[in-house]
Amino acid sequence: MALQTKIQKAQAALEAGKERLNNRYRLGYHIMAPANWINDPNGLVQFNGEYHVFYQHHPYDENWGPMHWGHVKSKDLVHWEHLPIALTPGDECDKDGCFSGSAVDNNGELTLIYTGHHYTDKEKNLFFQNQNIAVSKDGITFEKVGENPVIANPPADSSHHFRDPKVWKHRDTWYMVVGNATNEEVGRVILYRSPDLSKWEYVGVLAQSNGELGYMWECPDFFELDGKFVLMLSPQGIESKGDLYNNLFQTGYLIGDYDYENTKFVHGSFTELDFGHDFYAVQSFLDDKGRRIAIGWMDMWESNMPTKEDGWCGALTLPRELTLGKNNKVLMNPVEELTLLRESQHHVCSNQSISGGYLVEAKEDLLELKVEIDLEKTTATSIGLRILGMNEEETILKYKKEDQKLILDCSKSGKEEDGVRRTEFETDQLLSLRVFIDRSSIEVFANDGQASMTSRIYPKEKRLGIELFAENGDVQVNEFTYWNLKDIWK
Repeated sequence: MALQTKIQKAQAALEAGKERLNNRYRLGYHIMAPANWINDPNGLVQFNGEYHVFYQHHPYDENWGPMHWGHVKSKDLVHWEHLPIALTPGDECDKDGCFSGSAVDNNGELTLIYTGHHYTDKEKNLFFQNQNIAVSKDGITFEKVGENPVIANPPADSSHHFRDPKVWKHRDTWYMVVGNATNEEVGRVILYRSPDLSKWEYVGVLAQSNGELGYMWECPDFFELDGKFVLMLSPQGIESKGDLYNNLFQTGYLIGDYDYENTKFVHGSFTELDFGHDFYAVQSFLDDKGRRIAIGWMDMWESNMPTKEDGWCGALTLPRELTLGKNNKVLMNPVEELTLLRESQHHVCSNQSISGGYLVEAKEDLLELKVEIDLEKTTATSIGLRILGMNEEETILKYKKEDQKLILDCSKSGKEEDGVRRTEFETDQLLSLRVFIDRSSIEVFANDGQASMTSRIYPKEKRLGIELFAENGDVQVNEFTYWNLKDIWK
């Protein structure tokens, strides 16, 4: 079946899916598919002055299935427009799925580089994977190239896990990192280079697990940030350890120095990027303002996904700007354009001491909160925010001064099992929180990106309001402001 015919068929399935949607948890300002399943963000790129985001998509069902590439674009990283599905599987090079990958602007030709998935025995989950490209002049309609697969096989010492190519250009050469595992099931990222995007030479292993970082490294992304090199990756199979690695799979980074001449990456230990329940498969790109912008999948494998009952599943995080903080820590903060979402502004209080609780009747679904606490003048042992339902429901964000831990508790908002996440971050004088609340998500950014926590929440009750609280003492509030946010999808 010709690609355009398959795309029309998939689009028709999406239109039918839209008719069946229940909108109770549909998000107001996040990237979602029109209906049915999505997972990893793919192909983040700026092309002809617009931002493009692709995503893993099953247009026929609210569950994971043969992967297509869905597609949205935006002029401002805030207002997104759905475009036709970009890639459908079923060709010789991608029989059972167009898996994750990336996009580049190759002299005015938008080029997608993606993994073709092929089952040899679906029941036993036996498969092989290869790398392919598809091209477009207009950034909307794509054609798979005749040379596919451009990389047919992984290296000889490799397992069948061989996916998620991320491509970039350095000087006159294209480079590609691919997620991989050795025959002994040790996660690693391997490196290729090419003069033209179609003939690829294997360079070697860029980085590999020391035995503690899982059996497979998915969704690699390699880039320079403020003079250092960062390898972002999503390892599968790390054991949880206290407050660390508590999701099924993790997303984080290795940071160090890289030399293109001898292709050696010397790096430190693995650091998690986000400490909520639902953050995976992050990908980044460089925009024309010189910013490194990242977007992740705002869900987690094998987690409870109540939106499936509503005919859809999966969303992407807000776009975040990455910068380098002290001690080579990667900081994530919401891109500045997100202030375009703000509608009415409400100053709750400033320069005020509060004991017990202070309830604000912010009942709207879509909110941004900004809270700054003077910890030196705060006597309370814990301070935080409660997003309250009419009766029992609440989502709690709390900072404990004694052990310097930020805690997100979603156990009374749809995550009854394993509802709590914690992260330690040191702060002496000020605690500043930026919190984005959507109909079924919460994203927390603390102290300009020193910590972030992203989780899906599924409230059943109407919102009563937001309570600022202090435990065992008073809290000195420098500022508490909130905004009602725009629903971009209406």
